[in-house]
Amino acid sequence: MKLARDQGAAAYRIRAYEPGWIQVNQQTYEHSVLLTPGQLSTGISAQTFAELGDEDLQAAADLDPEILLLGTGERQAFPDRALMRGLIGSGIGLEAMDTAAACRTFNMLVGDDRHVCALLLLR
Repeated sequence: MKLARDQGAAAYRIRAYEPGWIQVNQQTYEHSVLLTPGQLSTGISAQTFAELGDEDLQAAADLDPEILLLGTGERQAFPDRALMRGLIGSGIGLEAMDTAAACRTFNMLVGDDRHVCALLLLR
């Protein structure tokens, strides 16, 4: 799926996504990424939803976004409440959706100059 919307002043944009890979700007990644309009991290340990842990969500929370988009792979899944507790306590909104939807939503929110963070699991 190619993504086309390109507005705002973000340093990072999702250009394309297919299960197993994502293109951010001109670089293709085959592993999970943590993305904000101004930062990209490939140091996410979880590659699948089943591997998602506190440290992955904490890495996102440390960026202090308004909202965290959790791309859960090809299918939407919801994290256990225990995993979400830290985000809820910090006032960060969490939206869990399949990764394709998270990519589209990230680009839309970035285009509106929102302080969003996306944790995108590719498998």
